[in-house]
Amino acid sequence: MANRYVVFSHGKDSVPWGRKITALADVARGEGYEVESVDYRGIETPRGCIDKLIEVCKTLSGDLVLVGSSLGGYVTVAAASLLHARGAFLMAPALYMEGLPPLRERLLDCPAAIVHGWRDDIVPIEHSIRFAREYGASMHLVDADHRLHEQLRFIKYLFEYFLIALDLPPERGST
Repeated sequence: MANRYVVFSHGKDSVPWGRKITALADVARGEGYEVESVDYRGIETPRGCIDKLIEVCKTLSGDLVLVGSSLGGYVTVAAASLLHARGAFLMAPALYMEGLPPLRERLLDCPAAIVHGWRDDIVPIEHSIRFAREYGASMHLVDADHRLHEQLRFIKYLFEYFLIALDLPPERGST
């Protein structure tokens, strides 16, 4: 069986092995994935973070699932097609945010899921809804703030389902 990796991208003011990433890494390992978490601390630009993710992933041989939180969600989306990711799992992704370079049109070419908190006062939920609509991503709105910690148990469940669903055959329409 080919190697399978889940690669995590943390947010701007977070760390590579924070609470969410540590919890989701356990889920990924349980589904047979190896895990990596990229350290973006000290990198000042979104482009620098994207380049770092690409650099780390080029050392991995096998299937990639990318997971990003906040600015890490933006980085994940920007790099997913370049890395031929199998899937992208996004938590309160900093998409369409002022100050971040715009992403190119029709950028994402893999299955994606978004989890966003109703009480997020950093990244507007409307940005995730817009992205989900444009890309056909599944969208999960939860009773949480930007950090999503109060919904971690549910997010672990969503992530486990996301990983399992990547291995399922495509559903056929009714005839």
